[in-house]
Amino acid sequence: MSEKFWLVVQYPLKSAKSSQRDHWLRDKVMEYLEISLADVNLGYVDGSDMGQCISDPKKYALNIFCVVTEEERSIALVKRVLKDSRLDYTRIKIATMPYGKEETYTLKYAYKKGVTDFSL
Repeated sequence: MSEKFWLVVQYPLKSAKSSQRDHWLRDKVMEYLEISLADVNLGYVDGSDMGQCISDPKKYALNIFCVVTEEERSIALVKRVLKDSRLDYTRIKIATMPYGKEETYTLKYAYKKGVTDFSL
């Protein structure tokens, strides 16, 4: 059995009161990633959350959680699916953490250069 990872796709939100568009985005991203990850047998979508960031209560985010087996291939697939599907690819952060371990997420991709911080 290959090693598993948590992979989280994070979108910034404007407020704690999420809009209809935020809910639509969450549903579409989860749907597209579920299909894409299953098609290549890399993993599955494990859920999402929306609201205040734990690290900074003044910031809000949509987090979509996946469990994947091949970290680098999964990151590349997620980026390609979101870009090709036009699902706000230019606003995402992607971070990973070993599955089953209490560690912190490591930022693997950010929508713009110079962004180095990641937290839920």
